[in-house]
Amino acid sequence: MHGYEMIKELDERTAGAWVPSAGSVYPTLQLLEDEGLIEGEESEGRRRFSLSDAGRKENEARSGDAPWEEVTAGYDPELLRLRRSAHQLLAALRQAAEAAGSAERKQIRELLDETRRKVYGVLAESE
Repeated sequence: MHGYEMIKELDERTAGAWVPSAGSVYPTLQLLEDEGLIEGEESEGRRRFSLSDAGRKENEARSGDAPWEEVTAGYDPELLRLRRSAHQLLAALRQAAEAAGSAERKQIRELLDETRRKVYGVLAESE
């Protein structure tokens, strides 16, 4: 798995609660490789990493929850799904900001305004 795949995997496993930056992932991968816990090899123009024998031993000796479970512990699963949906919506909006024309942007803005009003409506109904 290469670094970007790891970032996406953490994003998925935590429903968007933990999305590390490339600036934190790649130095960590280098450190783990320097310590002999992972091995990197070039493949299809990317550096892919896997656990070394020492890394497997270290992983087996580790106790407790996986880091992504620690990040999401205590969260309501529906809150995590809501955060994930919001994260995906923001990604779609970034893409629309770059690719959509003026008419499409207006239509998207109107849709967002309508959705915001509906969200407030749901909150008002619950009170």
